[in-house]
Amino acid sequence: MQHASGGLVQTLLGLPVFRSEWVLYLLLGLSLASVAVMVERWFFYRSHRVDADALRTKLAGLLAAGDFQGAAKTMQGHDSLETNIVLAGLQAYELGPESAEELIAGALGKEKARYEKRLNFLATLASNAPYVGLFGTVLGIVRSFRDLAANMADASSAVMAGIAESLIATAVGLLVAIPAVVAFNVFKARVKNSVTDGQMLARTLMSQLKAVEPAARQAAE
Repeated sequence: MQHASGGLVQTLLGLPVFRSEWVLYLLLGLSLASVAVMVERWFFYRSHRVDADALRTKLAGLLAAGDFQGAAKTMQGHDSLETNIVLAGLQAYELGPESAEELIAGALGKEKARYEKRLNFLATLASNAPYVGLFGTVLGIVRSFRDLAANMADASSAVMAGIAESLIATAVGLLVAIPAVVAFNVFKARVKNSVTDGQMLARTLMSQLKAVEPAARQAAE
């Protein structure tokens, strides 16, 4: 029974999956994917950046003058979370503040999903890359002790060299995870700021719609 068990262990250890090199290649591929996501998101946020304070001032002035069409045209000049959610409300301003508010909420969810695209990949990589590296280290240590059992004469040098090589996987795992953590936190903060600015612009619109509605009712009476 022991001989059969030992043969199974030797067979498993001989499989390519029990070599640590493939873990390093996996981490390298994940690192390249992570850098690609970071670059893509950085360009995305940069190209969709707007001056929310200046837009709020302009929007408030147009709404105070009753120029809802002009306000919509101003929002259409930008493709950002902040302007798109306000534009959704402006397209239904004639239906009343309740309808506009519902459309704004729906647009906010859609825009937030667009801004958070691929951020889950960074979060997953940041959480799991160290474990992938640790897995490679374990595989390397197992292989080192297998080499030790096969050649006791060079025990010290074989084991130490194998362990040193296997620890590289843990270091690479951390090297992949740390930038992903930093990028994820920075991008999440960027999304949060855009959502806050968008809500500020939306409230500017809603306050005007709610102020106009009672005046319109009094005029009708």
